[in-house]
Amino acid sequence: MTSRISKFYQKSPEERLKTVSEFAGLSEEDVKILSGETTFSINQANRMIENVIGTFPVPLGLATNFKVDDKDVFVPMATEEPSVIAAVSHAAKHAYPSGGFHTSYSGSIVRAQIQVTGLNDPYFALAKIYETKEELLAFCNEQDPTLVSFGGGAIDLEVKIVRTEREKMVVVHLIVDTKDAMGANTVNTMAEASAPLIERITGGQVVLRILSNLADRRVVRARAVFENPFGDDREAAFRFMDAYDLAVHDPYRATTHNKGIMNGITAAVMATGNDTRAIEAGAHAYAARSGVYQSLTRYELAENGDIHGTIELPLSVGLVGGATQSHPVAKTVTKILNVKTAEELSGIIASIGLAQNFAGLKALATEGIQKGHMKLHARNMASMAGARDNQIDEVLKIAEKEGSYTFDKIKEIVNQLQS
Repeated sequence: MTSRISKFYQKSPEERLKTVSEFAGLSEEDVKILSGETTFSINQANRMIENVIGTFPVPLGLATNFKVDDKDVFVPMATEEPSVIAAVSHAAKHAYPSGGFHTSYSGSIVRAQIQVTGLNDPYFALAKIYETKEELLAFCNEQDPTLVSFGGGAIDLEVKIVRTEREKMVVVHLIVDTKDAMGANTVNTMAEASAPLIERITGGQVVLRILSNLADRRVVRARAVFENPFGDDREAAFRFMDAYDLAVHDPYRATTHNKGIMNGITAAVMATGNDTRAIEAGAHAYAARSGVYQSLTRYELAENGDIHGTIELPLSVGLVGGATQSHPVAKTVTKILNVKTAEELSGIIASIGLAQNFAGLKALATEGIQKGHMKLHARNMASMAGARDNQIDEVLKIAEKEGSYTFDKIKEIVNQLQS
């Protein structure tokens, strides 16, 4: 079954759910979870976080037209923002005929930092840590034999001297292969357990012992050929490239450019129950790794008008542990994605980010962002203006005919219908 479905956005929610249920082979209970018939109960929420008083639902939509590494896939996305899912689906349509998105993965490597202070001889301490490397790694792996049995675990150490205002301190980087887990709990456990041993080796005092969210050894790359989106309008293509070029050279533009990328990535990460804050922190830090904050994407304009796009960023996402297993919607989302490894999941999420960015630049190069965004936001505004459920479609038809989607215009239309 293909992920390309004509006018999917025009179908009813029930029809969309039926389509994805058939595509992913969902059970009756899965369908009830997605439709809200089986709710995410307050007791389930209470097992996940502290001081629970209720739940806060976010709309879950479906990105279409995606082919990732030669496999058609529907991508669930959890977001409150209009136009995000429409934009990625539109962008994926341009990439589908040329084979969709192709990805690569540097591996599921996470690092923990162990900070050692109060050293009179930091370079001497650094050398002693490297001398006891195998003992330290073996001790860390004793903390998680299950991960080791799956081929993961602590695999290396990196030690460096960091000069601060107060002193020269030693920082140990514990390098861990977390396989299909995001890995935060694992590496934090290893770091905390190894702290007394490192203190004995160095004679210093361990302060911090926690993972770093700059996962620069867990990098995902995705590429796609977006078939000529501008036809014979070469000026539009040049405007697209100019808009991209500014994000490479100006951090003020790059910040907004990358925020657009994260509109898509964060929505997909949230839908799978992964840690959105860790992903965003890592992505923005990676964008500044050269010392200047830059675009996470790259584009090249082919002679035939096609646009070759790539994205590169760290993605610490997993399929094991946390909300990925304890939240019923997240578990069902994983079924829809039909992914078995963190590598597959990372490739899909990176592809979403590239598609989101392409769609944003394409809009900027032509009609601008606001026209399409406000049109999709009009349904929310109609509700805000007091339109009844059976009036909203009529409000949108009149607004489209008059070519205005401002709140004042929507309010005026609502008032006219209700007068």
